[in-house]
Amino acid sequence: MEKLLQVAPHSVALVLSQLGGEDELDPPSSSSPPKLQQRVTGYEVFANFKAVNMQHFWNKALTLALTEIFFLGWIDEHVLLIQGQEVHLQVLRNGWTRRTLKAPQGYDIQFIGGFLIRLPDKTRDMDFFLIDIID
Repeated sequence: MEKLLQVAPHSVALVLSQLGGEDELDPPSSSSPPKLQQRVTGYEVFANFKAVNMQHFWNKALTLALTEIFFLGWIDEHVLLIQGQEVHLQVLRNGWTRRTLKAPQGYDIQFIGGFLIRLPDKTRDMDFFLIDIID
């Protein structure tokens, strides 16, 4: 039987999807050299997420929550892991439900939830773990 392990208490996962840029809409002409996509780190995405949402000056609970949350990790370039007190994480969840929480620049928020690691039983291959995003 598989066991589920909570990776970090008081944490949430923001599942993001990257938005298509202008470069993807217009094919590059033969005269211009192709542009290399610049990779961003998870912490840069987290910092942008906080900066974009700090503009909610009328929502004091969200502003406070954003000052109290911490960057926990960045998985597969589309899952942002955030840690903080449960009350602040609930403010983020409520903001997403009410569509007042904004995604980092260049991304869209697909889902917000907790995350667990599914530990394989002894008969399975131990080279990888599955991460479940839960409500």
